Amino acid sequence: MHPIQRLYTAVMLSLLSPFGLLAQPSIDRQALVLRHTVHIDKPDPLSALSVGNGRFAFTVDITGLQTFPEFYDHGIPLGTESEWGWHSFADTSGYRREEASKAYHIHGRDIPYIVQWSHPERNKDAADWYRQNPHRLQLGSIGLELIKQNGQTATIRDITNIHQELDMWTGEIRSNFIFEGVPVLVSTLVHPEMDMVAVHIRSSLIGRDRIKIRLRFPYPTGTWADAGDDWQNPDLHRSLLVNKELTHALIAHILDSTRYVADWTWSGPGTLKQGQSHEFLLTPAQTRDSNFSFTCLFSPEEPRQPSPSWFLTRRASAEAWRTYWTSGAAVDLSGSTDPRAPELERRIVLSQYLTRIQSCGDYPPQETGLTYNSWFGRPHLEMHWWHEAHFALWGRPDLLEHSLAWYARVAPKARRIAERQGYKGVRWQKMTDTAGEEAPSSVGAFLIWQQPHFIYLAELCYRHNNDPAILQKYKDLVFATADFMASYAWKDEGGRYILGKGLIPAQEKFKAMDTYNPIFELAYWRWALGIAQQWRKRLGLQTDTAWQEVLDHLSALPRNDEYYLPAESAADAYTNPEYRTDHPVVLAADGFLPPTEGLDTALMHRTFDWVWKNWSWAATWGWDYPLTAMTATRLGLPDRAIDALLMPVQKNRYLLNGHNYQDDRLRLYLPGNGGLLAAIALMCAGYDGCDSENPGFPKNGKWKVRWEGLHCMP
Repeated sequence: MHPIQRLYTAVMLSLLSPFGLLAQPSIDRQALVLRHTVHIDKPDPLSALSVGNGRFAFTVDITGLQTFPEFYDHGIPLGTESEWGWHSFADTSGYRREEASKAYHIHGRDIPYIVQWSHPERNKDAADWYRQNPHRLQLGSIGLELIKQNGQTATIRDITNIHQELDMWTGEIRSNFIFEGVPVLVSTLVHPEMDMVAVHIRSSLIGRDRIKIRLRFPYPTGTWADAGDDWQNPDLHRSLLVNKELTHALIAHILDSTRYVADWTWSGPGTLKQGQSHEFLLTPAQTRDSNFSFTCLFSPEEPRQPSPSWFLTRRASAEAWRTYWTSGAAVDLSGSTDPRAPELERRIVLSQYLTRIQSCGDYPPQETGLTYNSWFGRPHLEMHWWHEAHFALWGRPDLLEHSLAWYARVAPKARRIAERQGYKGVRWQKMTDTAGEEAPSSVGAFLIWQQPHFIYLAELCYRHNNDPAILQKYKDLVFATADFMASYAWKDEGGRYILGKGLIPAQEKFKAMDTYNPIFELAYWRWALGIAQQWRKRLGLQTDTAWQEVLDHLSALPRNDEYYLPAESAADAYTNPEYRTDHPVVLAADGFLPPTEGLDTALMHRTFDWVWKNWSWAATWGWDYPLTAMTATRLGLPDRAIDALLMPVQKNRYLLNGHNYQDDRLRLYLPGNGGLLAAIALMCAGYDGCDSENPGFPKNGKWKVRWEGLHCMP
């Protein structure tokens, strides 16, 4: 091209681009979402569907309600959970949290950790009690009671001609089925701002005493997981009908010192009777058009105003979901000829839905969200990045900031942990609860990789539009987080700073008292302390000398002549099969993180190749595949990035409802969904300094990738 022509073209591009005249046509987001509408045509314990608003979720079976909870016990349970719904069994032994504390002699001093005890009995019992309490509640089960012509109650085998769909564009589950030759249609929603289920039922069975709505209150099992259908302990709790009117009832559920209410409102005449213990049955009266609707609001306090109707809730839900889907980012893979593209796009859309309804409330979420309990319903802070970092990367930082505010509320407790152990700043809890209390754990107490997450997440919020207000909002916590990190590093006789001993790395196969200088944690310490220094510079403050001392003398990333090591203390990592399982976080130093100072890219390439060929992938977890895809992208291996995201192993299985299945214990795993979205952001929008278009997708002509609204990673 002639120089004059090049100049003319450049000028025209600069003139047209600001007005979007050269941009690709915007993605039809409604079409993108609706082509992944979930369809269910048979009972399947793993195919339960949920509606929710990020703070409250309600999971249903093929009837659109929680009619057959026992059938789903070992699949996706039919949960009703809210962020505020917690309970503790009565402490009749007067335990003190200090009784779960145990001192470990590290670097010449005794450091107390809150751990699980095997003996003596008093310490073990205290640790077990604090691990179990508080636990998240299943608030109530709302189902249909369908009466057969012979007077018997229907079983799930009596439900036929099932056609159920999850409309993610409006947040509505529509369930159609036949019961003894009679059609039943159920619409199920959750209000976008309230902990309220709204349901509409249409059937000629209404008014014939053959269809009732059943509200039951389970008792918490206090076990590692709680499916919400324990009816075996009626004498240990109370359910009281506080108020009853023609179309409304207020019911209180009381367990020990916990009390909450279910505010139940229905659209027309109906008869409410108390059935068995903790069971209430609503029988609709006959209506002209065989329609009946109701709402049920769960609340820690009695509501001060009437609940909106199903109709108003449906309208509010549709508007809230339209706003969600049309804001932030979108990725469209239609037109790709790689046969894996439709499945990857399905996972992307469903993961956006599931994290929106389960993982964007006012607290860090638990790994199984608001569906059923894992680890007694407690959040794990090392998973917070995997749950929610994608919100900022997908242009929705406000959803991430909901839970970031929690750190300020619990910072005094995190500061006390650091002080108790002889460190500065705040030490963020690993396994915690909404109040920020530390749960005993012989693994979690020694994890440290949750510590820099707050700096990373705050930095993502700042990078969204470089808003100085974000710096002011989070600076104190960023600095306190960095203070702990600098004081935690131990200076050896040679003058270098070491992490450990007395830690368990993200790859939890290593013993706390034997492990030091794990590669990911070293890289994360260096990167996050550097970001904290950048925050000081942005705010016009001087460099923190204590942080810089650690940065200048922090140990190098551990390696041998061929590969990076998972830890400096693990010289036998490549000959010991035990260290080829769990998270392959040796890759995270150049993937999850940008390459830190001194990282040898060629060495990381060889490490990646070894891990890819030799790792025990069946023994990994759901976020390991996005992690691997991130590293592959930064190393310029887009084929491997796609292969990682779609690796055909059990723990990378995404169910019909979009949940990332792990095993019989963890039938859903939201860090997998959130990690997938973070990896896709990196694979599309790239990272700082990347000049490649869609760097995580192969350039073989089989991938047509259109996206908008994504933000690059650091």
